[in-house]
Amino acid sequence: MQIVFLNTFEKPGEEQQVASAQLSICERQGVWAVLWMEGKETSENPQTWFEGTSWEEMITAFRHGIARVMGEGYAPIIDGMLDERRTAAGSFLSMLQCYGELYAEQGLFQSLREWRRAKAVAEKRSAYLISTNRMLWMISAFVPRTEEELLQIPGWGTAKHAAYSAEVLAITSEANRTTEFPLQWVTEQLDPAAYTQWLFKQKETKYKNQMDRQHAKKHILNAVQQGGTLDQLEAELELSRRELLDRIEQMEQEGYDFESLVARELAPVPEDEQQLVWDALSLVGDKYLKPVLQQVYGSPETTESNNSVDQLYERLRLIRLRFRRSQTNKAV
Repeated sequence: MQIVFLNTFEKPGEEQQVASAQLSICERQGVWAVLWMEGKETSENPQTWFEGTSWEEMITAFRHGIARVMGEGYAPIIDGMLDERRTAAGSFLSMLQCYGELYAEQGLFQSLREWRRAKAVAEKRSAYLISTNRMLWMISAFVPRTEEELLQIPGWGTAKHAAYSAEVLAITSEANRTTEFPLQWVTEQLDPAAYTQWLFKQKETKYKNQMDRQHAKKHILNAVQQGGTLDQLEAELELSRRELLDRIEQMEQEGYDFESLVARELAPVPEDEQQLVWDALSLVGDKYLKPVLQQVYGSPETTESNNSVDQLYERLRLIRLRFRRSQTNKAV
């Protein structure tokens, strides 16, 4: 096996001792391996972070592992593998986010989560569109009590402010506060070690999510090749139907062909109905599906009782995959 990359990591230990480790990327006949070896471990017994033929998956596993060990205190001799140097423009924002996660008042956070849940149900929207957890953590940590203070929370824009500021401030007004606005004091009070650890945790999570998406992508492709269905993929990947179709649409845009899956899923749909959808896509466009739904099936209240609106939208998305592929082929 040929070593194509090697770096040494060090971590301060007890009694001024320094723990060392080595990280390597190796290749043998097209198979990549990422190996981590600490202290007295021999080269015959390293930790294997990755082994496989995909360069993309190997790099993601490599970066995920680096973020994890650097979060544990290891520092590489050759620096810059994660581009971890933070810019002045972005550091204050990330410090506020870090402080929010570390020092959120849990009672207030739970009250805000309950408000968000109720609001999402009332508006029939996903909860994260109302507010992310990160934003609720910051509100819980800094406890804004006026509209001007609430607008200082990163991500709380004018649309959210117009829609929800009164309700949020009604909740925060009942909570105790030990800090003040403006929030520049965070740069002095936030513990540098805790902040550094938090930064690496964000990178670790980022690369873990990338790894999960890569594994899901491989699973989807294998399942489709073997005649799998959306029901099967939904159960095996534990993804919502909507997220699964989002992944498939994105992969289709990347050049993967899902015609076999589309054909299986649309087999029970009458040809004349599929043609009506196709004609509607040609007429009103394929960017938004609500006009297509109304063109073919009428308003949601008048759709067939045995077909839920979600099922109809899924049908439209599958036909749109085929439609978009035909348009791309024409362009080529």
